[in-house]
Amino acid sequence: MPYAKLIKELKKLFHFWSCLVLPLWLALSPTIIFAAEARLEIITLSSRALKNNPLHDPATRPVPIFIPAQATNGVRLPVVYYLPGYGNSADKFIANSNVWLKFTQQIADEITPLILVVCDGKTRWGGSQYLNSAAQGNYENFVCDEIVGAVENKFPAPLTGVRRIISGHSSGGFGALRLGSHRQKLFDAVIALSPDSDFPTSHLPLVQVASIAHLPLTEVKKIAAGKTPVPKNGDLTYALGLSAAYAPRGFFHRGEFEWLYDARGNFRERVWQRWLDNDPLTIVQKNLCAFSPSQKIYLEGAAQDQFAANIGARKIYEVLQTRPARCTFYEPPGQHSDHVRERWQRGLEWVFEKPLTDIK
Repeated sequence: MPYAKLIKELKKLFHFWSCLVLPLWLALSPTIIFAAEARLEIITLSSRALKNNPLHDPATRPVPIFIPAQATNGVRLPVVYYLPGYGNSADKFIANSNVWLKFTQQIADEITPLILVVCDGKTRWGGSQYLNSAAQGNYENFVCDEIVGAVENKFPAPLTGVRRIISGHSSGGFGALRLGSHRQKLFDAVIALSPDSDFPTSHLPLVQVASIAHLPLTEVKKIAAGKTPVPKNGDLTYALGLSAAYAPRGFFHRGEFEWLYDARGNFRERVWQRWLDNDPLTIVQKNLCAFSPSQKIYLEGAAQDQFAANIGARKIYEVLQTRPARCTFYEPPGQHSDHVRERWQRGLEWVFEKPLTDIK
């Protein structure tokens, strides 16, 4: 075939493809060509609640917001506020954003489109339990008053139905229960995965180990005052952080907390009672209105949880199932931090009344 004629035939073929075949193909299978993807936006929030906090932790924090492809102008999507567990932070979610972008889009495609917000509660000790405390700073206010306001100024939540969910794992699960209970009008649902609870079962064995029980009170005070570096012993640092959250000395002793042992090494029952007063199990047992009838409470804990978080979650469920709030409990296989994303997805399925996926 002559060269000029070949070129002419190729032009006809290209014209046929571009004008008829390609548009038809795109119309019939757009998701194959352009897969919908979530995106990440980061708000840098300068917190008034954390300004001049006694631990001198950063008052300016990143707030990562994972947004599904279905989020378009004018569409109000439910907002999930996620509280990371002890030692975790928003920075880690940003560093692993590819995982969370995929998760956000998966939830949007399989359950319902929603916006995922990660709240940073990390302190010098590792975590704040998301409570207000004169020994660490006002982390409840930071989450509920500042993060929620900043996020929903850009991405307004729905006006009806499930508007906001507070959720978390481990210490974040504790925070979800506490903030969901304390801010009932703000959060329509709670998803608590392996929450810190039932402290006599979960926390008491921890604080009775020799490295904590035999630590001289003078050394505790030096560490708390910043005169001695934060210990590398994870259990001890955790106990110090929990003391700052549960047993602050008060406004006029900012940054100071009561230790569980006195100068002679005797266990202080009065201070332990302050811990128990912060236990979500104690709170639901004593308070008939711990959650409102309109809230949904999803509780769970892994069957082989090495910290016995499943035991406390089950006990909370046993109390709440006799009350008006819709509540459930699930015990997946595995240990404390196994399959967290899959477990979280199941909690969202339950909240939005979708078919539940059993964790294997």
